[in-house]
Amino acid sequence: MIRILSAEWLKLRHSRIGMVLAILPVISLLIGCFNYYFNRSALHNGWYSLWTQVSLFYGEFFLPILIAICCAFICRLEHMNRNWNMILAAPISITNLFVAKLFTVSMMIFAAQAFFMLMYWFAGQLFSIPGPFPKETVLWSLRGWFASISISALQLGLSIRLKSFSTPIGISLCAVFLGIGLYVLNLGMLFPYSLLTIGMGVLSQKGLTFTENIVFMIMNIFFILLLGNWSISRLKHKDVISS
Repeated sequence: MIRILSAEWLKLRHSRIGMVLAILPVISLLIGCFNYYFNRSALHNGWYSLWTQVSLFYGEFFLPILIAICCAFICRLEHMNRNWNMILAAPISITNLFVAKLFTVSMMIFAAQAFFMLMYWFAGQLFSIPGPFPKETVLWSLRGWFASISISALQLGLSIRLKSFSTPIGISLCAVFLGIGLYVLNLGMLFPYSLLTIGMGVLSQKGLTFTENIVFMIMNIFFILLLGNWSISRLKHKDVISS
């Protein structure tokens, strides 16, 4: 497993994926800051008002797209020159291969979340928002990261199966709108993309009760195991479309 993880990280060296991990959070935060600046007369809840603006575009659109890009990128090399054939013929566990890719993607998203929170704090200082930094936003960011692992399990399975870089990203964007619809219908706990909305506190900052937090964690674990098992099973028993 350690050798597989090392190989995954080695592929990221000298790549430009780090720029993507930084640029998308920056763009979403700039959009949110502009909205906050021009609507300050109607926003009176300090740090929380700023969070509603910066997390809306990031949590709903940019973060799911970022997850899809990371999953597609980490499978890009395997799709070139029929490299999947060599990897699947090698004496390594398919399960370990998938887990290593999922872990790598989750760490990339964790870095993006940490960077986003740092910029959120900096934006609050720039706007001279009074009061202490809200610890709840850190919890929301961590919950959003945990929900992103569920989405990563799905997107990674799609990126393994499909050699197209853009198709899984398009599927992710469609799933975002489906997730919003299920959230509005109070069925958000039943879909990974809706869980991201709930976890990040994007559309509601009222917080989750203890029971809701437990259900949130259980559903994410369920989706990670379910989608991970689906991806591993297809990788074991179906031919990967490679070029």
